[in-house]
Amino acid sequence: MSAHNEGAGVTLLHTNDLHSHLEQTARIAAYIKSVRSKSDPSSLLVVDCGDFLDRARPETEGTDGAVNRRLMETIGYDAVVLGNNEGLTYTYEQLDRYYSPLTAPVVCANFKSHDPEASLSWLVPSLTVRRSGLKIGLIGLTAAFGAYYDHLGWKASDPLEALRQWTVKLRPEVDVLIVLSHVGLKMDETIAQSIDGIDLILGGHTHHLLESPLRVRNTVLCAAGKFGTHIGHLHIAKDEQTGKINITGGCLSMDDRETDKEAEAVIAAGREQAARRMSRVVARLEEVLPQSLHEESRLPTLLATAIRHRTGAEIGLVNSGQMLGDLPEGDVTEAVVHAICPSPINPCTLRLTGEELLLTLEESLQISFRELEIRGFGFRGKWLGGLCLDGMEVDADLSLPEGSRITGARVNGERLVKEREYIVGTLDMFTFGVGYVRLKNGREPSYFLPEFIRDVLSEALRNKEWIEGSRVRRWNVTNGR
Repeated sequence: MSAHNEGAGVTLLHTNDLHSHLEQTARIAAYIKSVRSKSDPSSLLVVDCGDFLDRARPETEGTDGAVNRRLMETIGYDAVVLGNNEGLTYTYEQLDRYYSPLTAPVVCANFKSHDPEASLSWLVPSLTVRRSGLKIGLIGLTAAFGAYYDHLGWKASDPLEALRQWTVKLRPEVDVLIVLSHVGLKMDETIAQSIDGIDLILGGHTHHLLESPLRVRNTVLCAAGKFGTHIGHLHIAKDEQTGKINITGGCLSMDDRETDKEAEAVIAAGREQAARRMSRVVARLEEVLPQSLHEESRLPTLLATAIRHRTGAEIGLVNSGQMLGDLPEGDVTEAVVHAICPSPINPCTLRLTGEELLLTLEESLQISFRELEIRGFGFRGKWLGGLCLDGMEVDADLSLPEGSRITGARVNGERLVKEREYIVGTLDMFTFGVGYVRLKNGREPSYFLPEFIRDVLSEALRNKEWIEGSRVRRWNVTNGR
C-alpha cells in the first residue's frame, strides 16, 4: 500500500517493538517523512506502541535513552505507549527525565505513579485528536508487571479493567476509538472478544506481525512485528451514508529502504556520546576471566557469587549463556561489561526444594538445555548455557542416563536435603518460566531493582577474594571413571 491516492480520511502510521534497532528506525523515519511530505498534516496520525528502546544497545545505554528520544522527535510521533523495556529498565527518576522533554504524550490508562500527588505532564490515560474531520480517541495499555513496578514507584493495574473504564467514558465522545496496546496478541484478542466499542487495536509486546489486519468481531487488529522490519500503514475513513468506520491497509516491509539522513546524524551523535560516557574504568583484571557455554567457567561463577551475596541467598545460580564472551585482562570499562553482559535482567530470589534444585541441575547437564535458543524475557544472549553455582557443590557422572546423573550435592558444606526449601539467588528471567523448567516452580519471588546483573558483576570485578574464589570448582563431573 502506498501513501498516494488514499482519498478522504486519515492516514495512520504505527510502529512497535523497535528495541533500539537504530538503523531500521532510520529507515522508518525516512518512510514516515516521505508520507508526511505527501499528506495534509490534518490527515496524518503517527503512533508507537512501546518498546521503542532497549538498553542492550550501547547507544541507548550510554545516553540514558536520549538517542531514542531524539529519534522519536525526528520521526514526529503524535502519541506513544510505554512498553516494558521503557518502564522496567529505568528508575522512576530516569523515566521522568526520559519522557519529560518529549513533545508526544505517553498514553497509558493502566500505569501511574504510586504517589497520588505526583504531577507527570507527559503521562495521560487517553488522548483525543481530530484528523480529517474525525474525532479519534486513543487509549494506551501496557503489560502489568506489578511486582516489578511496585519496586520502581509505579502502579500498573489490570489492563482489561482500565480499558473497560476508559472505553465507557471515551466511546460516546469520539468517531473512532483506537487502543495502543503493549499487552500482546492474546490479550488483544481477548479485548476484541469482550469489550464493545473499539474500532482498532494496534498491538505490540509479543512481536507479532499482522501483514494484513485481523478482524475479531467488530474490532480490527494490526501489529508491525519487531525490530523495525515493518511499519503499519492504514487508512481510516467514515462512510457518510452508514456512519461505518472502514479501516484498510496493512504492514509494509522496510527491507532495502533508504535511511533518513537526520536520523543517521542523531544515531552517530548518540554513538559518540555513549562511547565517551562508557569509557569509565570499573575494574582492572590481572588475568582473563573465561566463559564457556558447556563447562563450568570463572566469569559466570563470579556472577553467581555476586548474586548470592547481593540477595543474601544460600545458593547463587546463573546460566552461563548470560555472558557473551571472556572478560579480558587489563582495564575493564563500562562498555566492556555491557558488551559481554547486555541483558536488562535483574537479580531475584526464589524458594526451591532440594528436589527441585536437583532436577534443575539435571536439566543443566543436557545438551538440549545448554543449546536452547531463547528470545525475549530480558535475555539478550543466544543460548541458555549450563548452570554455574556458588554456595553449592555438585557431583555428576555423565555415563549415567539423563535425569539421574547427579550423584551428590552439598549446600554450604552440608548434604542437600530433598524435602528442605532453600533460598536461591538467581535471575528474574527464570520467573517467567523460560529456560530451566523447574525454576518456574520457585516460590515467593523477590526482585532486586533497579540494578541489572551487569551492575552486580561490575562490583564483583573489584572483589579480589571473589575473583580468586571463582577458581574453585563447584561441579565435580566424571564420565564413569
